[in-house]
Amino acid sequence: MSDLTANDTPVPSVETTNGSGLENAKNTIINNASATANAVKNHPLTQSIANGPVAENIKDQHAKTTSEFSNLAASRTTPTTPAATGQQLTQYHSFFSSLLSWNNPRASGIAYLSIVLFIFAARYLDVLRYAMKLTWVTLAVTVAAEVTGKALFSVGFTSQIRPKKYYTVSKTTLDSIMGDVTELINFFVIESQRIVFAENVFASAAAFVGAFLSYYLIKIVPFWGLTLISTSVLFLSPLIYKTNQELIDHHLKNASDVINSQTEQVKQLASHHAARATETTKQYAGEYAAKAQDLIGSRSRSVSPTITKAEPAAVKKESSPAYKSEDFPAAPKEEFKSVPATSSEQEPLIAT
Repeated sequence: MSDLTANDTPVPSVETTNGSGLENAKNTIINNASATANAVKNHPLTQSIANGPVAENIKDQHAKTTSEFSNLAASRTTPTTPAATGQQLTQYHSFFSSLLSWNNPRASGIAYLSIVLFIFAARYLDVLRYAMKLTWVTLAVTVAAEVTGKALFSVGFTSQIRPKKYYTVSKTTLDSIMGDVTELINFFVIESQRIVFAENVFASAAAFVGAFLSYYLIKIVPFWGLTLISTSVLFLSPLIYKTNQELIDHHLKNASDVINSQTEQVKQLASHHAARATETTKQYAGEYAAKAQDLIGSRSRSVSPTITKAEPAAVKKESSPAYKSEDFPAAPKEEFKSVPATSSEQEPLIAT
């Protein structure tokens, strides 16, 4: 019976033994790391640093930075003021307005420094080459760990840290991302049209100056340098105006008053010259009209002189008779007496 009992006892396989040994080694490493971290955390020097004024200042700045980033994210709302065409603007109009106006200085400063670092990284670092290097190094480590683990312990190291379920992007997240991308594209499309059609004259003028200077600077400044200059102007101009608003507004008001006074003088001078030109034009027009009438009248009299002279004669003939009664002899008042005819006068009568 003892032999049967001994034979019936299951013998652990090599794979199970290797798996439990690997698990024990992992637990040991984790426990040692946890104990070391607790020891460092509970050390008096660590406690003095963690609870000192420097740590408190860091915590305070971290809390303020987090709060400002939250406020910046919350500023992504559709503006109440529509465009000149009456259509609604995008959420990124209020977002970039809050970002560039430095309402949240820590968030705006971090965004500016991040863009500057990205520009320098793209200029001096071969990002694509380093990304490919990181890819092949990561794959080499995971493949080597899996092959080494299966060769030594029959269990791969990489498969032990494999998640139970692979990460996926939900449809809600994808829809949100696509909506944000659409809003961002529409922001640039709408803003470019507002600048072109001068909805805001100052913004259009600033864009004109920037494009004009960029046209000449691109010949001597590389693209990354021009991008750095544009980013600095875009971020730092509102900050300079905000910190010196009273002084800048004072000078702008003086310049506006001078421009308005000069414009008024030019208007008055132009109206004066326009009035004089109108009077001169009217005078010359009257003179030329009188001359034209005189010329037309003289030509009409020279063309039909007989008609004008014959018409009074005809009228005179019709109005007064050609002969008077005195021109004719008076009629006899006595009766006519017959006179006997002579022989000499009758002969021709008989002969005929």
